Amino acid sequence: MSARGTPPAAAPCPACGAHTAARELARRLGVCPGCGHHHRLTADERLAQLLDRGSFAERDATVRSRDVLDFPDTPPYGERLAEAAARTGHADAVVTGTGRIGGVAVALGVFDFQFMGGSMGSGVGERLTRVIDHAREARLPLVVVTASGGARMQEGMFSLLQMAKLTAALGRLRRAGVPYVAVVTDPTTGGVAASVALLGDVTLAEPGALIGFAGPRVIGRTPSEEVPEGFQRAEFQLAHGLIDRVVPRAELRAALVPLLRTLAACPTVRP
Repeated sequence: MSARGTPPAAAPCPACGAHTAARELARRLGVCPGCGHHHRLTADERLAQLLDRGSFAERDATVRSRDVLDFPDTPPYGERLAEAAARTGHADAVVTGTGRIGGVAVALGVFDFQFMGGSMGSGVGERLTRVIDHAREARLPLVVVTASGGARMQEGMFSLLQMAKLTAALGRLRRAGVPYVAVVTDPTTGGVAASVALLGDVTLAEPGALIGFAGPRVIGRTPSEEVPEGFQRAEFQLAHGLIDRVVPRAELRAALVPLLRTLAACPTVRP
C-alpha cells in the first residue's frame, strides 16, 4: 500500500484506537492488526492488490467531469477537481481498464474515495459506461470495486442521470450473458450503491463496509425510525440477503479467481 491513502505512522485505528506503523499497516493491506478494521484503499492500491502484476491497461484516462453548471462553491468546483486530481493522480473518481486476475482477463472499474469521496459525476458515469460496453463487446467478465458517497452534488441532475445511464448499460451486459461481479467496500452509498454496487450477478463485500442508499444518520433522524445495531454494515446486509458474501481483504483475490473462472467459462444469455 502506498503512502497515498495510508494513515500516518502510529495513527490510531478509528475502530479500536490501536497504533500501527504505516509500513506494518501496508504489509497487512491496510487491515488493523488489532481489530481487523479495513482502512480505505486508493484505486492504485486496490489495482495492485487484485490484478496480476503488469496486466493493467487503463482506458479513458482523459475522460473527466466539467463544471457545466458553474456551481457556486468555495473553493469552486473546478478547483476541487484539480486538487483531487493532483492528490490522487487520476482525473476522476473511478479508474477503468482491463487486466487479469489469476490469469482471467477482465474489464474493471475501481473507485477512489480519496477523489471527492468517490462521488459520481458525469466523468465517472461516462468512464464506467464505456468499460461496461467494452466488457459486453469483448465478452470479458466485469469487476467493479465501489467506494463512494453517491452522486456528486456539484453536477446536480447531470450526476443523477448517470444512475439511469449505468443501469441501462448493466442491463445490456446482463442480456448479453456477460458476468458482472461487484466488490463493495466502505463506504458505498447513494446513487453508486443503487445503480452499480447492488446490481452484480455476484456481490462481495469487505468486512464492516457501510452499504446502503441513505446513510444511518439520515435514517436515524426520521421520526419514529430506530436504526438497529450494525445497520447497513456488510454483515447486516449479508444476513438480510442484500449481498452474497463478506470477504476479508487478504482473501479477496483468492475468492475472485475461482469465481471469475467459473463465470467466464459458463456465460448464459439472460432475459
